Amino acid sequence: HLIWDRYNLRLRLQLTRCAVGQTVVYPFTSTCAVRGSTATLPCTFTPRKSFSDGQREVPLKIIRVRWCKNHPVCQGSTPSVYDSNPANIDPRYQYLGDKKTNCTLQIRDVQQRDNASFRFRMEADHPEGHFTNKTGVNVTVVDGSKMRIISSSDDKKLSRGENVTLLCASDCTFHQLEVTWFKDGHALSDTGSSLELDNVTAEDSGNYTCALKSIMETLSEPYSLQVEAEERQPVDGNLPLIVGVVSGVLLAVIILLGSDGFTRVCISGCFQHPHDIYSSIQEESHRQETSRAVEDVSYASVQFRHSHERSRHVEEVDNAVVYSSLASRG
Repeated sequence: HLIWDRYNLRLRLQLTRCAVGQTVVYPFTSTCAVRGSTATLPCTFTPRKSFSDGQREVPLKIIRVRWCKNHPVCQGSTPSVYDSNPANIDPRYQYLGDKKTNCTLQIRDVQQRDNASFRFRMEADHPEGHFTNKTGVNVTVVDGSKMRIISSSDDKKLSRGENVTLLCASDCTFHQLEVTWFKDGHALSDTGSSLELDNVTAEDSGNYTCALKSIMETLSEPYSLQVEAEERQPVDGNLPLIVGVVSGVLLAVIILLGSDGFTRVCISGCFQHPHDIYSSIQEESHRQETSRAVEDVSYASVQFRHSHERSRHVEEVDNAVVYSSLASRG
């Protein structure tokens, strides 16, 4: 019994080591492909490093990898869509992996006969290193159905500076979908299934469509996106008044400076020369015969006198005095 127990223990250890150290992982077990498109089947594997022959650990090395279709084990004379030994004869199936950890398969120009279950198998330099994951990947092939665009925003009218993502989707599930995006009929550089528009402006407005790469019959219906134009800043309501006042002042200065001779404006006490133009501001005292309502009236008079010739007397230019007055009530 002791010998039998030891044998069972060693067998269980070998099975456990095999289960733990030898794996094939398919990120997904089903996918959809449109006829004529390209489908990618991601796959990773962990080969067994060694096995025990009862006396020592024997190292293992992967010498062959293969993908087969509609076979649970993918061994012996089973037809393979890809086989590293001999070389693959169907160029539609491209092995994107290696003999270490990557076992990804790509199917180009998908045909109806690719509607099947695909499985990966690794083979080492000893049968102890052979392994197939029987789960496999089921591929469903459909004819060219129209794609559709799904937006991350429920509102097709966006404000300037917002972000939105457009997703090119179909009725079946794809992996690593390659599409062509269009805006107003012009192809964009993006090829992924999602189109990200950040900090949108009015230039992003337009009709967006998408289709599977090189399969225009899958072109989606247009998705209309509108981005509100930037609002203009309102004009200051006081600006016309300010412009008018400044223009009036400039016009008055031009008129004064444009007369013959020269003009001086003096504010209170500018009497340096008899021929100078003077201005005085004086407070008028209250007259007793006026009513109470006029007591606080202040008068300011500004007198301008033009000096045509300095040799003339002051009396001769008295007739040329121009004056105006401004009255304000307190």
